Amino acid sequence: MLTFDQKLAIIASFPELQRKDVSLGRVNFHYEDSVHDKKTVVYHLHPNGNGFLYAGLLEDVETDAKGLVNIRDYSEDELRALLERAMKSLSSEPSETEDAPSASNGDADHQPARAEFWRGPGGARLTLLHQDDLWYVYAGKEVEMAFETYEESVQYLLDEGFKRS
Repeated sequence: MLTFDQKLAIIASFPELQRKDVSLGRVNFHYEDSVHDKKTVVYHLHPNGNGFLYAGLLEDVETDAKGLVNIRDYSEDELRALLERAMKSLSSEPSETEDAPSASNGDADHQPARAEFWRGPGGARLTLLHQDDLWYVYAGKEVEMAFETYEESVQYLLDEGFKRS
């Protein structure tokens, strides 16, 4: 396992990231070039070596409900690779053509990214996340709604005045 100082040096070697010291000696790193609402890429890197990296837009990476991966036991190569991929995913604009699925154009097999971010009236932000065979709409950390299909969840968001961000 890499030490706190080793992880800190690896992460700090990315000039695109801005260090933000938080409580209890923990450190966050922000990616200000993100085209998504999400800016914090490294979350609560702790002096004990524990910490989290945001990978919620990467379909092949298992994350928690917030899109975070525990990096406690990552090697230098694994940490660098995941960090590069995470920043690249946050740099990519969501597809403008995916605003609403249509039953008539064969979108029944549509599989969106692991997490989708939606913006609504008054700047409200929601996250649509597929977990345990259900589609959850999160408002921050709280579950607002759950749906059996992607189409139902998107229709709900559109009906409420939200657009994919």
